[in-house]
This record gives sequence, structure tokens and C-alpha cells, in this order.
Amino acid sequence: MAELHVELVAADRKVWSGAATIVVARTASGDTGIMPGHTPVLSVLETGPVTIRTTDGGTVIAAVHGGFISFADNKLSLLAEIAELADEIDVARAERALEKAKSDLDAHAERRAEVRLFAARGLKAHA
Repeated sequence: MAELHVELVAADRKVWSGAATIVVARTASGDTGIMPGHTPVLSVLETGPVTIRTTDGGTVIAAVHGGFISFADNKLSLLAEIAELADEIDVARAERALEKAKSDLDAHAERRAEVRLFAARGLKAHA
């Protein structure tokens, strides 16, 4: 089975590393799926979920907020300003952040909270 090596790194830590069959991330051009053998890519990461399908059939979901994505020679690097794995997200806190963002009319904070909730709930949907 063809695979690609993935490194998801935040400004403060390595978040996840391993082998995958496909990674889907939100870029400046829209949602992008990267599979082994994909043409080289260099793009801006937008706030959105990143879904990694591992070679053992598992799924890793992360909430990513800004950064860059780079792919060449079956090596994918996701260099994020902020990244959280789904199982690291405090759902109650994210729900409170979403309500506050809505009441403050803060569209960027609202998007960040929605992505965190999507990632956290998406993991439970795949479990």
C-alpha cells in the first residue's frame, strides 16, 4: 500500500507524526486532499479541520488555525500556528468560546471555536 509521511507541527510542539494514505486540509484554495504521489504543493493553511487517514485504518483529526502546508517526495508537512488533536479539545470550553464569539460578533473567534468543536465531535463520530 502506498503511503506518505506526515508531520503536523504547531508553533510550540510536534502534534502528530506518522504514515498516512490521505490527508485532507483546508488551504487558501479550498479543501485539499493529498495522497501518495500527489504533485508538489506549497500553500497557506486556513483555519479548518485536518483529517489524516493512517495506514492502519485509523483516523486522526486536528483543529488547525493558520500556517503552511508543503508536500514533495511523499513527505507532507503541516506547519500550523496552532493545532490541537481532537482528543485534546475541551468540548465544554469550546462551546463557551463559540457562544462568547457569537455574542461579541467576532467572526474569526467563532470560526476557530466551530473548527475545534467539529474536530472534537468528528473524532467521536469515527470512534
